[in-house]
Amino acid sequence: MNLRKSILDIQQLKSDGKKISMITAYDYTSSYLAEEAGVEIILVGDSMGQVVLGYDTTLPVSMEDIIRHTQMVIRGSESAHIVSDLPFMSYQVSVEQAVSNAGRLVKEGGCQSVKLEGGEKVCNQIRAIVDAGIPVMGHLGLVPQSVNQLGGYKVQSRSQDGVRRIFRDILELEKAGAYGVVLESVPREVAHVLSQKVKIPVIGIGAGPDCDGQVQVFHDLLGLYKDFNPKHSRIYANIGDDITNALSNYVSDVSSGDFPNDEESFHISATVISKVFG
Repeated sequence: MNLRKSILDIQQLKSDGKKISMITAYDYTSSYLAEEAGVEIILVGDSMGQVVLGYDTTLPVSMEDIIRHTQMVIRGSESAHIVSDLPFMSYQVSVEQAVSNAGRLVKEGGCQSVKLEGGEKVCNQIRAIVDAGIPVMGHLGLVPQSVNQLGGYKVQSRSQDGVRRIFRDILELEKAGAYGVVLESVPREVAHVLSQKVKIPVIGIGAGPDCDGQVQVFHDLLGLYKDFNPKHSRIYANIGDDITNALSNYVSDVSSGDFPNDEESFHISATVISKVFG
């Protein structure tokens, strides 16, 4: 059995100047496909709330949701590093709560590390989780769990104060023991400097090409939702259209009686039929 990539492997990629690929996956199938493609890190993100569970935000996602979907993702891959999100209000209340829930994700879900959002304010939680033996990835910039406080999904760190704040935060996360940081929706110029200022990998999403790696949502890259196309994403395939067309053809063939045909059916001898039914 192949060993999964460790946080040391991921950090070595930055040291070697190699870009890190990271993508979300929420079930066995998406995890299997990401593994086949050679993705280094799979994120079981609370973004499942929107793209899988149908919520408007990530806020309703529960620990049970993350654990269940992490278990699916683990079964679908062998070598990718699996990091799971600590969902909203699973770590904010206290350090003890944060350690307990991080432990659940690793013990019950099977992930190798956990991710949480926020800067200086969550450093006590990060230290305690790391001290418990669980690697932690940070998340700065646009932090979706604080969408109501941010006033929506907006680009962050555009002012001098904002840039100073995120610079301070990323340094504090590194000191607290985070092995890497996701940087979401910040100007390219800011992300470029931050990636150089810390030793840990900086994984961007909507943060330009100068980060140490990139993370994207599985469904966005594959064009599964044709009415949603984030500026920071690139559609590599219009699978949503392909699936819709395939299912439409199926409906049409069933309606017309064309499916299934004789070759797609199973048979027994006429003798058996006559003896049973006369």
